[in-house]
Amino acid sequence: MKSVAVYCGASSGTNELFTQQAVALGQALAEREFTLVYGGGRVGLMGTIADAVMQQGGKVIGVIPDFLADKELAHTGLTELHIVKSMHERKLLMADLAEGFVAMPGGYGTLEELFEVLTWGQLGLHKKPIGVLNVAGYYDHLLRALDHMADEGLLRQENRNQLLSHPAPHALLDEMLAYQPVSLEKWLTPRTT
Repeated sequence: MKSVAVYCGASSGTNELFTQQAVALGQALAEREFTLVYGGGRVGLMGTIADAVMQQGGKVIGVIPDFLADKELAHTGLTELHIVKSMHERKLLMADLAEGFVAMPGGYGTLEELFEVLTWGQLGLHKKPIGVLNVAGYYDHLLRALDHMADEGLLRQENRNQLLSHPAPHALLDEMLAYQPVSLEKWLTPRTT
C-alpha cells in the first residue's frame, strides 16, 4: 500500500479531537511515505490532513470537481490537484489512485464515499483495505448498525469484516497493511459494471 484515500469532513466539527487526529493521521501517512489522496479542499478536516502531510514532506493528490474549485475551495498548495467535471468522476479517480481507504469523521459525503468503496469491495471490484478512524467513538453507532445487518442476515459476516476500525492512526494503518481480502462468489465482474 503506497497511497491512501482519506474521506473526511469539509468542516472541522465540534470536537477538537477530530482536528488533532486529522493531523496525526497526516503525519502517520507522511512518516510511512504513503501518498494522501483526498477531495482536494482547503477547508475543514480535509484541509487539515492535507496540510499535515505536506508539513512532513509528504505527497498529496487532491481531486475536486470544478464547481467546488470555482468557489475557491480547492487547495492550491498540493503536490497534484486534479479538477474534474463531476462528483462521480472525482470518486472514481480517487479510487483508482488509492491502494487503501480511510474514513475519518465526516457527514453525508464521507459516508457516501465510504459505502461506495465498501460496496465495490463486496462486489469484488477491488480488494483494497478499508478502515474508519474511529476518533472519540464517532463511528461506534455505525459499526453497531453494520453488526446488526450481519446478525439479521442482510450482510455477510465476511463483508462486515472488510471494514476495519481503530481510534489510533498508526494502529489502523497497521491493520490495513495486514488485511487479507476474502473472495466470495459474486453476481458481477469488473467488466459488467
